[in-house]
Amino acid sequence: MKRLLKYFTIPVLRCFILVMILSISSCGETDKTEEEVAKIPVDLKISRFDREFANASVDDIPKLKAKYPYLFPEQFPDSVWSAKLADTLQIELSEEVAKEFGDFQQESADLESLFKHIKYYFPATETPHIVTLTSDVRYESRIILVDSLLLIGLDNYLGEDHHFYEGMQRYIASSLDKKFLTSDVASAFAKKVISYPRNRALLSRMVYYGKELYLKDKLIPSASDAQKIGYSEEEMEWARANEEQMWKYFVERELLYSTDTGLDRKFLDPAPFTKFGLELDNESPGRLGRYMGWQIVRAFMEKTDVGLKQMLDIPADEILKQSNYKPKR
Repeated sequence: MKRLLKYFTIPVLRCFILVMILSISSCGETDKTEEEVAKIPVDLKISRFDREFANASVDDIPKLKAKYPYLFPEQFPDSVWSAKLADTLQIELSEEVAKEFGDFQQESADLESLFKHIKYYFPATETPHIVTLTSDVRYESRIILVDSLLLIGLDNYLGEDHHFYEGMQRYIASSLDKKFLTSDVASAFAKKVISYPRNRALLSRMVYYGKELYLKDKLIPSASDAQKIGYSEEEMEWARANEEQMWKYFVERELLYSTDTGLDRKFLDPAPFTKFGLELDNESPGRLGRYMGWQIVRAFMEKTDVGLKQMLDIPADEILKQSNYKPKR
């Protein structure tokens, strides 16, 4: 210990001790929060419509329609559903989902944890009835959260190399993995509690997505950062390693307060890579503007005593100003 201490000056040593104290204090607060969350009762009802339909006969259709009327549009006669029961693609979809998800036990536990955390931070929120189904790989609507109902299209989570996803662009297929399922549900909830900004500046939308990702820090704390944002671990490391260079790019080109809507396509929308217009583009993951917004919100929450729900209503420019954000070197 004496050998170690001799390398520290007194100011550096004080700083080191302070960081350690803050770190220990933060861990203690996190553990206490998780203990409180674990005690919250949640009545999580999960209905496996995908299994019920897969095991049904034509005679079962009236019962299924009565039980799940919202899944059977009135304009379609029963003959449509009878044909679907015998459809070879539908049968294969059901079989592949059954192989991948089995009894859905792990996913059920993850979703229960998510809704316990939601109850902790948003006590008035009603826990929805969860219904799993197949959706003919409609990945753009893989999660639907409406009032007290949550629909999950499990055929959109079979793994990026699944043959159902052949022909898709890889950045889309890479998101179709069950490791992202709970994160996608958290995103659906976030859209219910975070208002989309009216301000046209790029910063406002960067911080909007940053708020969503910070909310995931609280709602799914056991998930990796890569799972929260929908990256591979390699993409996550790329973002961290290039954070300083990216921030310089936004600042030096005065993009933060630009109202050019084309910037959304470059920095925020799903894409195979982020379009900086530099040689490193092909190495980068997409949506890096969201990543930068996340780091700004994290810095803001570390430097203030603002509560989670209060933060969601604070304008982006105020969050940036108070965050004193500086990227990690």
